[in-house]
Amino acid sequence: MIDIFQEIIGTLKRNKLRTALTGFAVAWGIFMLIVLLGAGNGLMNAFELQSGNMSMNSMEIWPGQTSMPYKGLKEGRNIKLTEKELELTRDMKEHITHASAIISQGGVNVSNKQDHLSIQLTGVMPNYPETNGLQLKEGRFINQLDMQQKRKVIVIHEKTAQMLFDDDTSKAIGKYLSASGIPYLVVGIYTSMLEEFSPTAYLPYSTLQLIYNKGDAIGSIVFLTQGITDLAGSETFEQAYRTAIGKAKQFDAEDRSAIHVWNRFTQYLQQQTASDLLRTSIWVIGIFTLLSGIVGVSNIMLITVKERTREFGIRKALGAKPTSILWLIIAESITITTFFGYIGMVAGILATEYMNSISGEQVVDLGVGSATVFVDPTVDIHIAIQATLTLIIAGTLAGFFPARKAVMIRPIEALRG
Repeated sequence: MIDIFQEIIGTLKRNKLRTALTGFAVAWGIFMLIVLLGAGNGLMNAFELQSGNMSMNSMEIWPGQTSMPYKGLKEGRNIKLTEKELELTRDMKEHITHASAIISQGGVNVSNKQDHLSIQLTGVMPNYPETNGLQLKEGRFINQLDMQQKRKVIVIHEKTAQMLFDDDTSKAIGKYLSASGIPYLVVGIYTSMLEEFSPTAYLPYSTLQLIYNKGDAIGSIVFLTQGITDLAGSETFEQAYRTAIGKAKQFDAEDRSAIHVWNRFTQYLQQQTASDLLRTSIWVIGIFTLLSGIVGVSNIMLITVKERTREFGIRKALGAKPTSILWLIIAESITITTFFGYIGMVAGILATEYMNSISGEQVVDLGVGSATVFVDPTVDIHIAIQATLTLIIAGTLAGFFPARKAVMIRPIEALRG
């Protein structure tokens, strides 16, 4: 075995430039694959971060305006959602759970006697965080007792707390804020990626309903779905829901503008398809880049076999077994792909770590806020190793065919040549 490797090293040293160029193609292929995978992961991680912790099996419904006539009723009617539609939604227990209503009041001046700002107040029910990806940073959220007693309590965004309490959010809990002259006790501070641009403040649904005289009108209905596993099932359920609400509110189920539906599960599946397409594209580009290096290895092995035809003939004439010549060529191919493949893998990992250090949480300023567009552009070490092993296997195959050609050389023909 030692003799074989000494012979391989000697052969490579005699063809330094050719070996270096072939090795560079191999290393570049694995390097580009790892860097592309890292960049793709950075984009997909950023998307998941922007989505926050929102439940992807949730749906939100807003009232709209009819665009089609229905049973003698003209188009252009404003649809009003009420608590009856909320109860109708809750009755669809086969596919719906955690249904709740949302109402809001915009342009409310909130102050702590020193600083003030204008925000939107939103009345919600206790299960709101489960459906809308809201995370508490400090304190608590609205509870059932707040709802029953119509308490004047408020949960504010961390940015609101920073603006009103000099960047010290811990000072906000237990303090009172005035909203249009009405005092509210701050019981919680939340964070949400979806509300970075326009944070709101949350009150008990019953409290806002009473103070702003909302009656039974509902701004939107939000709920979680269950038992739906694919795009077809999601679209079928959405159509069934439109039919049920359309029957109650007197509009055609095909009238898409009568109610507006944000089907997050359908959106999630579409985004997953886009992510899978991006990942597949990266692998295809990377593999073709790898193939260029493999073709280079195969070519250099063919040239080696041609240059050493007389040598192989003499070896066979002296009694060398065909398998020894076969192994010699394959071993040389494996040595090139393994050595330079390892260099490319290490360089690729270092490059992704460098990308992570300088732009691992790349944030773009959008004027009214910011958005994270690049997060943790690194590759799992197992993926990198698997890609390198794939390269080595391909390098073995690249050396097999030239080696097979060398084995088939007849000693008399080689000596005559």
